[in-house]
Amino acid sequence: MKHKNKPNRLIDEKSPYLLQHAYNPVDWYPWADEALERSRSENKPILLSIGYSTCHWCHVMEEESFTDPSIAQLMNDNFICIKVDREERPDLDKIYMTAISALTGSGGWPLNVFLTPEREPFFGGTYFPPIKKPGILAWPDLLKVISDAWQNPDKRQKLLSSGNELTSSISTYLTRSSTDDEVNPNLINKAYDNFALNYDKRAGGFSPAPKFPTPSIQSFLMAYYHFCENNENKASQRDQALAMSNFTLRSMARGGIYDHIGGGFHRYSTDAKWHVPHFEKMLYDNAQLISNYVDAYQMTQDSFFADVALETTEYVLAQMVHPEGGFYSAEDADSAPPGAEIPGEDVKNLEGAFYVWEQKEIDTVLGPHMSKIFAYRYGVKPDGNVEFDPHGDFKGQNILFVAHSIDETANKFGMTQHDVAQVMATSKSKLLNHRNKRPRPHLDDKILTSWNGLMISALSRAYQIMGKKAHLRAAQKAANFIKDNLYDRQHRQLYRRWRNDERKILGVASDYAFLIQGLIDLYEADFDPIWLEWAMALADRQIDLFYDGASGGFYMTSMDHDRHLIMRVREELDSALPSDNSVSALNLLRLSRLTHSKEYLAAAEKTLKHVLVRINSYPEAAPQMLIAHMYSKVKPVDIIITGEKDKKDTQRLLQAARHKSIFGKMILLVDNESNRNKLAEYLPFIASIKKTDGKPSAHVCVSHACQVPVFDPEALVEMLN
Repeated sequence: MKHKNKPNRLIDEKSPYLLQHAYNPVDWYPWADEALERSRSENKPILLSIGYSTCHWCHVMEEESFTDPSIAQLMNDNFICIKVDREERPDLDKIYMTAISALTGSGGWPLNVFLTPEREPFFGGTYFPPIKKPGILAWPDLLKVISDAWQNPDKRQKLLSSGNELTSSISTYLTRSSTDDEVNPNLINKAYDNFALNYDKRAGGFSPAPKFPTPSIQSFLMAYYHFCENNENKASQRDQALAMSNFTLRSMARGGIYDHIGGGFHRYSTDAKWHVPHFEKMLYDNAQLISNYVDAYQMTQDSFFADVALETTEYVLAQMVHPEGGFYSAEDADSAPPGAEIPGEDVKNLEGAFYVWEQKEIDTVLGPHMSKIFAYRYGVKPDGNVEFDPHGDFKGQNILFVAHSIDETANKFGMTQHDVAQVMATSKSKLLNHRNKRPRPHLDDKILTSWNGLMISALSRAYQIMGKKAHLRAAQKAANFIKDNLYDRQHRQLYRRWRNDERKILGVASDYAFLIQGLIDLYEADFDPIWLEWAMALADRQIDLFYDGASGGFYMTSMDHDRHLIMRVREELDSALPSDNSVSALNLLRLSRLTHSKEYLAAAEKTLKHVLVRINSYPEAAPQMLIAHMYSKVKPVDIIITGEKDKKDTQRLLQAARHKSIFGKMILLVDNESNRNKLAEYLPFIASIKKTDGKPSAHVCVSHACQVPVFDPEALVEMLN
């Protein structure tokens, strides 16, 4: 693509988001010494703009303001302008998003923050239009107001004081250490009650529009179901927890937030019925949702959940994998409309253009008979099916959703359910081939360690429950990619981002936490000790770099992460991603069981205490931490299988052990003497567990008290029941 402007400093960056702004007339800097020192030497305020490459409103503001020469001149003359990719620098995003949320009561992207030369925030917001709109100040007007204030000594002093006060306030919130309060013993039940109170009984989910997938909440509810298993007084809550989780998962997978043609989930639904999505697809959403649907399938044996998990993994493996094994970050919501074969500067990208359909297009691809059946099943209408369309983006378009079940469709057309399923499979295949000829959305092909850890975990869990070797191979290949490209073996240190042969930015706590989780799950999938050993090495390094030994919990960044950070923050609440503290607590509990490490157990318990006292009044804010809390309270159930890994009898025992859903269960495989000796270093009782009469066997141990071995899967299932 040809550009009218000369490139700015961002042209030398690898971030897809920064490169999207490399030809803006704005004199953008990356976050680096040069820009920050220039701000101090010239005594100019910093304009920090944070976003990511698949962000719709980031695209809008760039098109409206950052490509406008007159607005760019205003920015260049009065500010030091810095662009940051929030996915590369979640630490900067956390600090300045918290500041703007404190100032305005809300946040989002693009995040535009004005800083003093000492990097303290004094004003900002999210999207600003180029011309004033009701309730929103125009971007050029805001630039002039702040510039004029900075030039006035008295007003400048007020801005400096405001920045100092705001920084002090958010520092107290983001860096506070533990208190001596006790953990509320009713915390778990209180969280359940709050989720039940906010549950949408008609459409699933736990909020009004917009609706987000909330995988951490589904995970909590499934864990709560198990946690209350032997408590007769909680039978009603137990059943309701599973019902809320399963209905939410069903509703999402039937709605337009799910891609019924190509698989995978979009970011969120703009309406309350999961129908009209924001169309970007994020690796982290799909990884966590694969795990949700796999868990739901394991608990219910309902093939609906397995099908969604499989289709989502197929999407990821088809579209989101680097040839060497790492997983890409995201696909954009916007793309050129069908017919624009080579998108250029004169082609306007549209939200959802790749995914929506006119009925006549479906009729042409499928033919009249098949099209009628497909349209009935997926709610296709001649004039479009989008009821919630405040901006008029989808006039005449259809966003596919499951309007009628296979059974209802069969009755409607006098067909068998099998025949309807065959028609749907054929229709989807034809529509997918046709859709793939459209201009595809932008792919953010950077590879992030933390998000890859989530996908390694998801694929490992999928393999354990559904047994597809392609999932295991993909997880192994991704783990090796991280080890080869994002791990400094000499210093035992992770990097956060890799793209085009460049690794950059020291890993933050979530990179360690999510990868460790993935490696533990991968170990339980293929039982190769190399993954367990690497997970332990990373856990040790994470504790060295991020752990607060005085009060417990983990900081987001290491001491030497970036000398320009105005504070070292903690991330304690779960959102679209679980917090590094939540995942770390559960990792350390699992590793302490695998290794009998008192150090891991102590760090886990101190982290739990640190965060749980914070959320005494709002426990629903950290559902993933509550899962770790529940895990710490259940009796450990260890299933040790002895036998050669590839033998059918061994595999049958493994399958039986994995089939039964038990919260806190851990499976170990002793398949040779080397493996036995390695495990016995951590768990001495493993040395005494051996095959009987040369046959594979299963030993069920509760709190390390082992029952007599069993040799056939049925007996193992009965024992587990």
